[in-house]
Amino acid sequence: MSGHNKWSTIKRKKGALDAKRSKEFSRIIKEITVAVKESGSDPDGNPRLRLAINNAKGVNMPKDNIMRAISKAEKDPENFHELTFEGYGPGGIALFIECLTDNNNRTVSAIRSILTKRGGSLGTNGSLSFLFDRKGIFTIAKDKLKLDEVELDLIDAGAQSIDDNGDFYVVTTEMEDFGRMNKKLEELNVEVENASLQRIPNDYKTLDKDSSLRFLKLIDELEDNDDVQNVYHNLEMTDEVVAAMENE
Repeated sequence: MSGHNKWSTIKRKKGALDAKRSKEFSRIIKEITVAVKESGSDPDGNPRLRLAINNAKGVNMPKDNIMRAISKAEKDPENFHELTFEGYGPGGIALFIECLTDNNNRTVSAIRSILTKRGGSLGTNGSLSFLFDRKGIFTIAKDKLKLDEVELDLIDAGAQSIDDNGDFYVVTTEMEDFGRMNKKLEELNVEVENASLQRIPNDYKTLDKDSSLRFLKLIDELEDNDDVQNVYHNLEMTDEVVAAMENE
């Protein structure tokens, strides 16, 4: 899990430096739209919406923005649907890309263009899914969690690991324990910065520093696309690469 956690930390710092808040807001608004369309606008009866609202708060989305997004989704929902891509980046690094889109042709064309330009390629859906395990990932600020008081509760709720990421704890569960952990944290009144099902690589590959940085520019370009929600890969983030990223 070290590579995943390291990358999460870098993305959080880099996102703050690059002021990518609007991208985060856009991603969450799409999630709110899909959640409302699926199960209605009442968070109490809609776990997916409740989770999206919680994640919105985690990136400091104003309450008015959240309420407007819910209202708009309720009155005139856009027809977003999920679309995934699997492929490879330079150096044979595996990629799994999750999108929410209202136009398949636009999204397919954009993803293919980015990969081709950056030396990657698309594969057949299902060809790489075995390289990634779906896990529940909960990011919690340390000042919001007294770990010594609740650690056993979290383990009982399905925590596989509780990692120290500097200012944050990252709690990992199996996919089937995601809902149980989310409910337990709500019961414990623990404020979560972000909670989501993520695809965690079960095998990592390393590249030299320059190749790694070139690959990460591909990741940046994919994540800048409005239709892209999440990008997962199995590049091992070595200490040299981490240092280079932090110094950019």
